Amino acid sequence: MSHQLPDVQASAPDVTVGLSQVGVTGVEKLVKLARGDKRPIVLMAEFEVFVDLPSGRKGIDMSRNLATVDEILEDITREEAYRVEDVCGDAAERLLEKHDYTTTAEVSMTADLVTRENTPASDIETQSTATIVASATATEDGTREEIGAEVTGMTVCPCSQGMSESRARDKLAELGVDEETTEEFLDAVPQPGHSQRGHATLTITTEGHPDVDLRDVIDVARDSMSARIYNMAKRPDEDHMTYEAHADAKFVEDCVRALAEGTVDEFGHLPDDAVIHMKQSNDESIHQHNAHAEREVRLGDLRDELDR
Repeated sequence: MSHQLPDVQASAPDVTVGLSQVGVTGVEKLVKLARGDKRPIVLMAEFEVFVDLPSGRKGIDMSRNLATVDEILEDITREEAYRVEDVCGDAAERLLEKHDYTTTAEVSMTADLVTRENTPASDIETQSTATIVASATATEDGTREEIGAEVTGMTVCPCSQGMSESRARDKLAELGVDEETTEEFLDAVPQPGHSQRGHATLTITTEGHPDVDLRDVIDVARDSMSARIYNMAKRPDEDHMTYEAHADAKFVEDCVRALAEGTVDEFGHLPDDAVIHMKQSNDESIHQHNAHAEREVRLGDLRDELDR
């Protein structure tokens, strides 16, 4: 969907064109997330705000519109929130009320969330970063909200690993190792394959706010790849990550399938019409191109597919 006002409206306002969207991007605000008795989490969030524009309207009073957007975002982010998607939802609904010529208002937000965790082998405290993705679309029929996250992990190419296994199998046979011992060894010691940093994105959209915990969304996304990665890692942690990744080699499409399975397992309580957006992008290590897989599907359809 275009976010640009067609040139024809500026040069020939008497020409009838369809609805377009206008708005502002790159608006930064501090968002405070409440945590009960603990100090709130403070996010530096970047917002994009759009409203639709009727074909017969020549302009949107940009300076006044920008002031309205800033006033709404300032008011909403002044107090602590419990859900980032509700921040977007409240803003979209207020925009709809303020603009009498519009029928749709959209607000999206991204922010980095930093959490503490321990490394898997040496148990050293470190930090992990996920990018929060939230949005809302408000119309006269109601408000749909989206919440999700993009996380970074590690994947190993099954094809490359398969060639390494074949070479190892041939060499072991040449050395006189019997087939049973060979297979036992290869099961215990995953062979090398080219690895890459992967980026998994999972978002969930429902009427109102999705009944999910953002931390669970992040966990499902991190576990969809071959292995989690950690900001700080001692040698035992590096060995752990390398072994885990090579023991669970995955193509980008396998990661999206893992996202689907994890979503159904973790968020089975959501309604069938919840929209699940799953995306995996890999920064390929031995190619000049990157690999990408993506799917958007209703949760009910996803359940049916996995049941079959």
